[in-house]
Amino acid sequence: MSAEDELGTAAVARRAVDEAESQRASRLWWDADAADYLAEHGRDIGDSDFVWCPEGLREADAGLLGDVAGRRVLEVGAGSAPCARWLAGHGARPVALDLSGAMLRHAAALGVSTGVPVPLVQAGAERLPFGDGVFDVACSAFGAVPFVADPRRVMREVFRVLRPGGRWVFAVNHPMRWMFSDDPGPDGLVVQQSYFDRTPYVEVDGSGAAVYVEHHRTMGDRIRDIVAAGLVLDDVVEPEWPEGHERIWGQWSPLRGALFPGTAIFVCHRP
Repeated sequence: MSAEDELGTAAVARRAVDEAESQRASRLWWDADAADYLAEHGRDIGDSDFVWCPEGLREADAGLLGDVAGRRVLEVGAGSAPCARWLAGHGARPVALDLSGAMLRHAAALGVSTGVPVPLVQAGAERLPFGDGVFDVACSAFGAVPFVADPRRVMREVFRVLRPGGRWVFAVNHPMRWMFSDDPGPDGLVVQQSYFDRTPYVEVDGSGAAVYVEHHRTMGDRIRDIVAAGLVLDDVVEPEWPEGHERIWGQWSPLRGALFPGTAIFVCHRP
C-alpha cells in the first residue's frame, strides 16, 4: 500500500501550517513511505554513501565537511542513515537523527547488514536533544530543513549544539524550484506560481488534516535564517547536472538540470 493510500491523501491545499501540524504530518508521511522510498531510491543513496543531492554530488568528491576523522558529527534528518555510515567509515563519530521511527528502523537494520552501526536518535530538528557545543560538524542532505515550519529554529539549534568553529552544511531543494511543478518533463519547465509565495504545499486527508507538508524559503530567506542564528555563510553550492547522468529522481531530470539548478547546498560555520 502506498503512503497516499495508507494516509488517505485526498487533495492538495495551499494554506498556513503551524509547527505541530507540520511535524505530525512529516512523521506520518515518512513512517508510511519509508519502505517505498528506499525501494525506489535505495540504489541512488546507497547503504553507506554520502550523496548530497539527485545531481549525484558525493561528499567523497566535494569535501564540504572537511576532514571528519575523529570528529563528532550530527546528521539532521538522516533517514536510513547512509551518510552517517559513510562518515563512520571515514573515522568520524556520527549520530544520526530523524523524526521517523520507520526510517530509523531501516537505519538500524542497515547498520546490522553493513556491519556499520551508528547511534540513532528519534527527534525533530527544531529541538535537538543534545547539550551545547557537543558536535564538531552538523550536516543534512535534504533532511528536515524543507519540512519544518520554522527553519530559523533549526538554524539556532544547530548553532547551539556546535562548538565554536564547527561546520554546518545542509542541502535543500533550490528555492527557484518552487515556481515549477514537480514534473521532470517539459511541463516542469513552465512557471506555475510565484517564487515569493511562501504558502506551504500541503497534502490533506478527507478531514482536511495535513499528511504531507513542504515549506518554501527564498534564497534570501535561507541566508537571513543562517545569519540571524549567528552562523557565518561560507559558500553556496549549486551542483550542475553532470554530463551522462540520465537518472530521473522525482522532479530532477537531465532536461531540467541542463537549464536551472535543482539543489542548493549551504556551507556555514559557527564563529
